[in-house]
Amino acid sequence: MEFSLSGNALKTFARSITCLARIGNELALQASPSQLAFHSLNSSRSAYQSITFKPDFFDVYTVSGTQVQCSVLLKAICSVLRTPITSIDHLSVLLPNHDASKVQWTLDCYNGMKKAYWITCNVEPDIQHLSLDRRRFPSSFVVRPRDLNRLLSNFQSTLQEITVIATEPTSLPSDAASEIGGKAVELRSYIDPTKDNDSSLHTQLWIDPTEEFVQYTHAGDPVDVTFGVKELKAFLSFCEGCEVDIHFYFEKAGEPILMAPQFGLDDGSTSNFDATLVLATMLVSQIQEGNPSEPPPVAATIHGQANHGTGSQAQERTRGNVSEHPSDHTRIWSELSGSAAKNGSGAEERQVQGERNENDNEQREIQRISTMHISKTRSVGENVLGDPNSCHPMESNCAEDPRGGAEINGHGFSQRHPSNWVDADEDDDEGDETELCVQSTPPYHEE
Repeated sequence: MEFSLSGNALKTFARSITCLARIGNELALQASPSQLAFHSLNSSRSAYQSITFKPDFFDVYTVSGTQVQCSVLLKAICSVLRTPITSIDHLSVLLPNHDASKVQWTLDCYNGMKKAYWITCNVEPDIQHLSLDRRRFPSSFVVRPRDLNRLLSNFQSTLQEITVIATEPTSLPSDAASEIGGKAVELRSYIDPTKDNDSSLHTQLWIDPTEEFVQYTHAGDPVDVTFGVKELKAFLSFCEGCEVDIHFYFEKAGEPILMAPQFGLDDGSTSNFDATLVLATMLVSQIQEGNPSEPPPVAATIHGQANHGTGSQAQERTRGNVSEHPSDHTRIWSELSGSAAKNGSGAEERQVQGERNENDNEQREIQRISTMHISKTRSVGENVLGDPNSCHPMESNCAEDPRGGAEINGHGFSQRHPSNWVDADEDDDEGDETELCVQSTPPYHEE
């Protein structure tokens, strides 16, 4: 087996490898004279992707025999394509024979450099085949990648599963009779009820398929499917890079959902490559938990354009009072569960603790003031008269003589002479042992 490719085909090939690497760890190659097929399956067997290339997709494509198959690690192929695609002239892949243990990958760069890689392969791979017919799915819709990206941006980036609920458009009332009339599709974040989800954001998004989707088909009772977001975003990036729309096929909860690129108005028969992503869905239906046609009661709603464009409007659950405007095409409702009660109780505890700290601080301040400050109410007769040449002790000296200081303070006498000492309010350094004792000026007598 040997093939080589360049230009836009090389870019599509690189996107395919990147998408497959986000699905599984191993790549199974199955080559026949009519096509080259890549298969990848994740470890939990809940996601399967297959990408096929026709011979005219490649510059050179040759297969000896009826069929050649092998498997290689996707991590090794990603390391080969680590070289920027814009600097690669063409890529060549060679499997010398059916029993070869290694596949040769050769990169010819524009600067004249040639890189060759030998990747170990398994010549007896376990290849899974898809046995689903796209035409048997009763429900489907086609969406542009940029529109789906915009819709998914309203959900948390850490969301692992998402629920799609489809209803018949004619079974819903008009916009004048219902807030979500005409919005026949709902996207809802799935939160595992067995886990601690106190900080998880629950979001519901109501969509008008005539505005957001290219095509929408559903008849009968409402159905829902819950599947992984990681694989969805991987396939979304692949289709966006290839500039093709995404076609979703599904039936009900517990049945797989199938995604495939939509090549314009045709069925893909004229395209030289095709891709299929199949995801397992949750067995339990999410419709039983609530009425999808009516938004749950909220304390307040906020409406506005969701991220971009005509046809998107948001409704989020908040605690403030905001203005409301009717939605035309898309509506969002979000709720952060479990945070209100915790925040409220924490605020009450902090308030009580703050009041206790304030009371303690007041008691300590009163005690400090009562021990530091000396009475300012004094009269001339209460002043202690002494020798003008004597030194008046400071308050710090009173602390050194507790017995004498206690007697003076007990009788309300001040140890400060108004001509030598500052006011009691300005003396805050009671523990300063280095303060100087200022003596009074002796009287001056003229002879």
